[in-house]
Amino acid sequence: MTTTETRSSRAPLSPDASPPRTPPVAARPVPLRRVYRFELTKLVSQWRTRIMLIACCVGPGLFVAVVSQQTTLPTDTVFGRWLLATGWAGALVVLGFCCSWVLPLATSLVAGDVFAAEDRLGTWRHLLMAVRSPRRVFVAKSLASLTVIVAVLAALGLSATVGGLLAVGNHPLVGLDGHALGTGDAARTVLLAWLSVLAPTLAFAGVGLLGSVVLGRSPMGLLVPALLAVVLGLVEVLPLPEALRLALPTNTLLAWRGLFTAPAQTGPLLISVAVSLTWAVAATLLAYAVFVRRDFTDLAYDGAGRRALGVALPLVGLVAATAGVIAVATPATGTGVTQDKLEGSLATSFAHLYQLQSAELHRPGYTVSQLGAGADCDKGGSLVEDEGPGNDWRCVVTWHVPGSQTQATAVYQLDVTADGRYVADGDGPQEVNGYFVVHTPTGDAPNPLWQLDGIVDLLKPSSKG
Repeated sequence: MTTTETRSSRAPLSPDASPPRTPPVAARPVPLRRVYRFELTKLVSQWRTRIMLIACCVGPGLFVAVVSQQTTLPTDTVFGRWLLATGWAGALVVLGFCCSWVLPLATSLVAGDVFAAEDRLGTWRHLLMAVRSPRRVFVAKSLASLTVIVAVLAALGLSATVGGLLAVGNHPLVGLDGHALGTGDAARTVLLAWLSVLAPTLAFAGVGLLGSVVLGRSPMGLLVPALLAVVLGLVEVLPLPEALRLALPTNTLLAWRGLFTAPAQTGPLLISVAVSLTWAVAATLLAYAVFVRRDFTDLAYDGAGRRALGVALPLVGLVAATAGVIAVATPATGTGVTQDKLEGSLATSFAHLYQLQSAELHRPGYTVSQLGAGADCDKGGSLVEDEGPGNDWRCVVTWHVPGSQTQATAVYQLDVTADGRYVADGDGPQEVNGYFVVHTPTGDAPNPLWQLDGIVDLLKPSSKG
């Protein structure tokens, strides 16, 4: 058969026929790991993020090294009076400062601006066309912010610890009940304290994401975590009911101190960590709900500021619901600062520090049971109820002098804060709790019984009533 015959044998095409069409292929979203890597690169490439990370790596260690060489120590800070005695105290001093200022500011700079930056630059359409999934954009940005924030926290803790150990040395740490923590126990407890503040940091990060999504390009979104930290910090100073105090996400920034007593006061810490994580999840879910409902085709979008109050109400309701659950499930009543708790805490601290003083003065050592220390505290005289924070507490400590039948006494003036921390200032006799210098293996130090820090367990049931 010829070629001409072959062609003529084929059926002619209809004039209305069209060539077959290839079925359309749905565009697939970009894998999450690629979007996450892209968002993390954008965050790290910002000059303020790099400066913040460098400052966190260098600043704490340099601060501890410089302060530990001074004669005047930050005694108003927890563990500040032990900066010259052990390097572990430096890590805890930095932790206390970071809980008040650094961590809220870090979350503001990172999570508080991660969505608002796209609004200011007008790059939402390009980003969504490239990724093709608003949900993956939200998850990637949230994970990238979390990565940077965790890196900031790790850099702060590592720098402060290394700086303290290099400047002062790896020596035992005196806890908030006067007992000595060996170097191994001190290392584990300090690490656990730094890990515990990750929970409230995540809560601030969640609030930062929410502010960045709701307020859009407004600079107020950048300040939401920092403003929340300032407001709640002022609230924490007030003599709140303990159930309400534990319902605030910032309480974990103070509850880590309970780890440095024997036994550790883990109850308030565990409750505070759970509350902080609940806040982190709730704020992030609210931010997600607002983000996925946004109209990205509106070029004049300037945030959902009108709905800001409606978005904040669930968080307020969360505080109320959490406080109710804590009040029912725990023995928390009133402020938690009572006479019997102060007496027990002060007597225990005095007995432990009396042992430390005896060792530093090369006197015979005695056990806590041999000393049999006790305390009798009064607040503001007979006309004031012996309960609640204040700087008008006066306590008389008594103990048995080993080897004799006599009982010695020492007077302390106490300043008790609303979070259960107190500073006891020795008021005589001079040879017991007055100011004098003691020669120790790490250098000259003030009499350990002169001024002492302590903490009471606010959740512990009171033995009175």
